[in-house]
Amino acid sequence: MLYFLETLLFVLIFLFGASFFSFLNVVIYRLPGKISFVGGRSFCPICGETLKGRDMIPILSYLLLRGKCRNCGAPISPRYPLVEALGGSFSVLCLRQFGNTGEGFYQITLSAVTVFAFLSILTTVAFIDIDTMEIPNGLVLAAAGCGLVSVFVFPDITLLSRIIGVFSVSVPLLLITLLIPGAFGGGDIKLMAACGLFLGWQLSLLSLFLAVLSGGLYGGGLLASGKKGRKEHFAFGPFLCAGMGIAFFCGNEILNWYLGFFQF
Repeated sequence: MLYFLETLLFVLIFLFGASFFSFLNVVIYRLPGKISFVGGRSFCPICGETLKGRDMIPILSYLLLRGKCRNCGAPISPRYPLVEALGGSFSVLCLRQFGNTGEGFYQITLSAVTVFAFLSILTTVAFIDIDTMEIPNGLVLAAAGCGLVSVFVFPDITLLSRIIGVFSVSVPLLLITLLIPGAFGGGDIKLMAACGLFLGWQLSLLSLFLAVLSGGLYGGGLLASGKKGRKEHFAFGPFLCAGMGIAFFCGNEILNWYLGFFQF
C-alpha cells in the first residue's frame, strides 16, 4: 500500500512539474518581447489562434497533435514538450532528494520547493538566452531571492562561503570581459553573482569549470562544422545554468573524486 501511495505521489508531482514548466514555456516566449505572461490565453505564434484546453495538456497534447498546430498545421517546436518533461523530471528529483524526511514517506518540504524554484529559474534563463542572447534582470533578481531563502534552508553552506561565492566567479568573468570586450555578457556575470549566493564558492567554481568545458566543446564543434566563425558568439548562459544544476546535485561527489587523485 505504501509503495502504491508513493508511486501515485511521484506521478502527481511529475504532472505538477510538467504543468508548471508548461507555464514557463509561456514566460520564455513572452518575457523577452515584454508581453504579459500573467493574463491572456495561450495562442499559436504562427496563426494567432487561441489554444483550447485540450491543446495545452503537457507533453500529451504535443503527441496527440503530432507536433502540429490544430488550426494552421504549422509545426510546434519539440522544445515545448522537452521543457515540460524537464519540469516533471526536476520535480520528481527534488522530491526524492529533499523530500525524504526519514519517516517512511516522502513529503513536500521547503528545501525541495526551494531547489525546484532554483531549477525553474535556471531553465527559464537558459532558453531565453538561447533565443535572445540576453538574460533578463528580473530572473537574476529571482535567482538572488532563491539564494537568500537557501541561507536558512541549507545552513550547511556557510554564509562566508556564500558571500565569497557571489564574487568568486562574477569578478573573474568581469575582469576577463574588461580585458577582452565581449568575452562574456553582462547577464552571465550578474547571474553568477546571484547564484553564487545559492551555491557557495566551491560549487560556483565547479559550475564555471563545467560550463567552460561543455561550452568549449560545443564552440569547437560549431567551428569545426563551419556554423560559427572565430569572432562569432553563442549563448553561454545555458552552459552556466547546466553547470550549476550539475554542481548542486553532484558537486560534492565530483570534488571528492577529483581531490582523490591528490591523495597518496
